[in-house]
Parts: sequence; C-alpha cells; structure tokens
Amino acid sequence: MRRTRLGSGQAPGEGEPRLDFRLLARKRGSDCPTPTLKKTLAMDIHRKPIAERIDWLFGLADRHGAIFRSPEAWLARERYLAAHPTAVAVLKCMDGRINISVATNTPVGLLMPFRNLGGIFDLGWPHLGEVLAHYVQRVVGAGRHVVFLVTYHYSQGDPRRGCAGFQYDTAAAIAHTYEVRRQIEHIFGSDHATVYPLVCGFETDEDALVIHGTNGDKLDLATLTSADRATLELRLAALLPDMPARMRADLLPLLHGNLEHIENARAQSRRNERLLDIEHREWMICLGRGFDFLHTPNIALIIGPYSPNLDVPIRKAAGIIEANMHAGRIPDDGFLLLASVPYDEIGVDRSRAELKSRFLSTFAANVIRAEFPKLGEQMAIRTAVLDWRSRTLERIAAAD
Repeated sequence: MRRTRLGSGQAPGEGEPRLDFRLLARKRGSDCPTPTLKKTLAMDIHRKPIAERIDWLFGLADRHGAIFRSPEAWLARERYLAAHPTAVAVLKCMDGRINISVATNTPVGLLMPFRNLGGIFDLGWPHLGEVLAHYVQRVVGAGRHVVFLVTYHYSQGDPRRGCAGFQYDTAAAIAHTYEVRRQIEHIFGSDHATVYPLVCGFETDEDALVIHGTNGDKLDLATLTSADRATLELRLAALLPDMPARMRADLLPLLHGNLEHIENARAQSRRNERLLDIEHREWMICLGRGFDFLHTPNIALIIGPYSPNLDVPIRKAAGIIEANMHAGRIPDDGFLLLASVPYDEIGVDRSRAELKSRFLSTFAANVIRAEFPKLGEQMAIRTAVLDWRSRTLERIAAAD
C-alpha cells in the first residue's frame, strides 16, 4: 500500500540532529532564507517593473521547489514522519508573516496550510468542507491522527500590526477561531480521539505561539525561555488533558522549536535587524492553493478558493491593489493575477486542476474588469498548476 505524505507537524526526536533548512536555503540560492533578508528583498522588488517582478516570483517558486525536492529535505521529512506521525494542518491568514514552519523550526512541507484572506473560514462552505474532509480521510486512512491549528494573529506592540481582516480586533479574531473549532468538532467529533482542533494565537512581533487550553487557560511561549523547555511536556498535559498522548508528543517539538525561534527573533531585534512596521505594498492577487513559497510579507493578497461568494474577497483585494497604486506604494505599470491549483497525480487529476485554475483566473479577471475597469487594463494574468509531490509550479496557457 502506498504511504500518504500529506504534511504533518513532525520535529526531530530527542537527541536527533536537526537539519538546518535556513542553511540549505542559502546554499541553493533562495531569496528568503531569513525573515530579515525576506523584508530587504521584498522592499527591493516592489519598485521593479511588473515583468521583472513576475520573473522574480516564478524564480522564487522554482527555488522553493528545488529545496523541497533535495535529498536532504526528503530524508529529513521521512525521519520526522517516522518519529512523529501526527499530521498537522494550519488554518491561517494570507499574511506572509504567518509562517508556522519557520516559527517552529519545522522542515518545509510537513505542515499542511490552508490560507485565506483575513484568515476567515466557514466549514459550511461546500468546497472547503470537502477539501478538509478529503484531507482527514487520507491521513486517517494511513493510520495517523490529525491536529488542526486554528490560528489568529496579533501584534503585542501595536494593534495596527494585527489582522486587517478583523479590523485589528483580536477579540473578534479569537471568537472566529472558536467558531471554526466548533465546526471541526461537528464534522469530526468532539471526543478528539482522532482529530483535534487547537486554537492557537500567533504574536507577529516575536513569532510567538499562544496555545489555548481546554478550560480557557493559555500557554504563551513568549513568557518562557529555553530554560523552561523541560517543563513543556507537563504544561501541555495540564493545558490539553483531552488531547491523546500521541498527539501531545508530536505537538511538543513544535513548541520546542518556537522557543528557539523566539530567542533568535529577540536577538535580531536587539541588532535592529527585525522590521516590525511594514507598509502594505501588495502587488499581486493569488487565487487558489499552492502558494507555500509566498511568505514574504506584503507581496501578495492570497485568496483561497473556498467561499461560495468568491467575488467578495476578489473585489476587496483589487481595491487594496488600486489603493497601493494611487498612494505610490507600488508602480502603476501593472499588477499580477495568479491562479494556482494543486494536483496529486498526472492524467485525470492534473487535467482537472488545469480546468479549475483556468476557471479561477477567468472568473477573477472578469470580476476585476467589471468593478475596476482601469485596474483591469493593468492586469497581467498567469495561470498555473502545482505538482504537490514535487512542489513544482507549472505554468499553463490561459483559457481561450
């Protein structure tokens, strides 16, 4: 029987050597090996002509795929999966700062991301419910548990660095994550023996996780240090007494990695290398799935293909792009509309992905041209499918 490798929150077993993926990225020429370099390069690319920005984007995707396909990365993922079989999926905002893999020092490709504008999800949406159910069925069919990290984000230093999708209202964002948690329980059960929905905050100033417990308590990793590492297992057991021991054991390495990452983030801040006040300068709209390579802040507005009212977030994203042009934050020579749909197998599955990606790009382009005629004239359209096994972004011809 073929083993399913759909992404999980594995981290190395105790005492095992950790593969430094940031070093691997530098070796392979990735644009974004560290958060500081990401922001520097992002500021450089914003002023380039649109053709150069598009070339940069596809080059970034190619390098991300090369890192994912490397022997070192494949072996690390296999080792993690063997040691920590629980699958971890992340429901999160499209904000490029929300990179849970980096924040937990988890190898690329082990966390399954679901991203949407504003981090807004409703499992009653027909497509979203089907995608999540299919994901869970495949993972559970391989004999594994599933933890859903249902995330919100905020800034400790300035509320305006929080989530614009909730008008910077962190309480409203938390309330939404608990509603999503209830929906997951409705579909997959509230006993949590197989699927566990975990509400998790993400503080963007230091990339710190805030784990919400069963009884309303919280574990804010920003309040701990590496000296508290040995206490995390007991803290997690007290916080999540209804979580199966196997899941807790597989979640623990993510918390260890986050403690390490927070210390690195604080060291960057002391050296004035960590930028917190970042101007919104998005110059592309990404529609669909398969944008894992895009974690550079304020580059893209990412819209998942989930809502039945897909025109609403498209109009909102187009309005942001138009405002960025009018304010001079980005050049007015054009913006990119990129549609992407992943596929698992060649043949029928890839052909289906092609049709879906073409539909998404055509639908979005028509909405933008109807609502923003002048902006529509400045739109560059690219349509793609993503080979999920290799993380190769493949450009295809647009619809006739």
